[in-house]
Amino acid sequence: MFKWKKAFLLIPLLSMIILTVTPASSIESYVYSVKQFKKPVIVTTTAILESIVKDIAGDKVSVIVIAPPTICPAHYDVSPGDVEAFRIANLILAHGFEPWVEDLKKASGSEAPIVYIKGPWNIPDALKQRYVEVADAIRENLGIDVSDKLSKSLEGIDKVKQWLLSFAEEHGFKGTPVVSMLWQKGFISFLGFKVVATYRSPEMVSAKEYSEVVGNATKYGAVLVIDNLQSGVELGEKIASEVGAVEVALTNFPGTAPGLNNVTEVMKYNAKLLAKALEEATAMKEKIMFEREISFWRNTTYILAILAIALGLTLTYIVLRKR
Repeated sequence: MFKWKKAFLLIPLLSMIILTVTPASSIESYVYSVKQFKKPVIVTTTAILESIVKDIAGDKVSVIVIAPPTICPAHYDVSPGDVEAFRIANLILAHGFEPWVEDLKKASGSEAPIVYIKGPWNIPDALKQRYVEVADAIRENLGIDVSDKLSKSLEGIDKVKQWLLSFAEEHGFKGTPVVSMLWQKGFISFLGFKVVATYRSPEMVSAKEYSEVVGNATKYGAVLVIDNLQSGVELGEKIASEVGAVEVALTNFPGTAPGLNNVTEVMKYNAKLLAKALEEATAMKEKIMFEREISFWRNTTYILAILAIALGLTLTYIVLRKR
């Protein structure tokens, strides 16, 4: 992985090279494409914050997102284009776990305030708080009132919350034992699943932790291993294979599949993935039970046949002796 700390030592040089070898019109065109309507520019570090801004601010602002939704923002490798995005920003929104934000702001010379929107977002009530915090940041730093769309967004989140709870009940999520990647635990618990073990990002999991996860998954009969797509799925697949469970990868960000324009759509999408995985796990369990039953009766038949043969031979022996 590209070392982001070293990257910032190169950013000023890269920026100079680009400005030297790239026609000025290209840079100007890039800036113009964002500021053509002279709207305030909000730079967000992730698609999550981007979607919230678009939901509540609409066409009152222009939005630039830095990290693609398929990549963990903590592991994102910055580019010279990100320097330019920060340079033209009027407001920068970040979560606080991106290690490159402050250095990127310094390299760009940006005077835009950075507002950190911290905390989880994949539970409805927590998501509502993030919407309020973004709305406050826009009002306080840009003087734009987004209260009307904020109210509608909060109402929409409440409706999705009720949909999720009904969906979870309908598909039997409550009490189902599962293993979950740590960043998905909140959402999984909200849906009623029984989380019997969690694991961190794959690069942080030791052999001891792995053994404990597998042990708990086996002990409590976990039927699903729930991955976080942006963290990688290899570890979850390995755990699932070892304990005889079904692996399912949930996404933490909008924009990773068609129609996922905001976090509420992500929640519904993930719930449907879980339902499908649970159906697969149930079918797999029924198949195993059926195969075991067939094996039991097959073995029983063999044993009875052997006993019958043995009994027949014994009776024959007895008859022959009497003669």
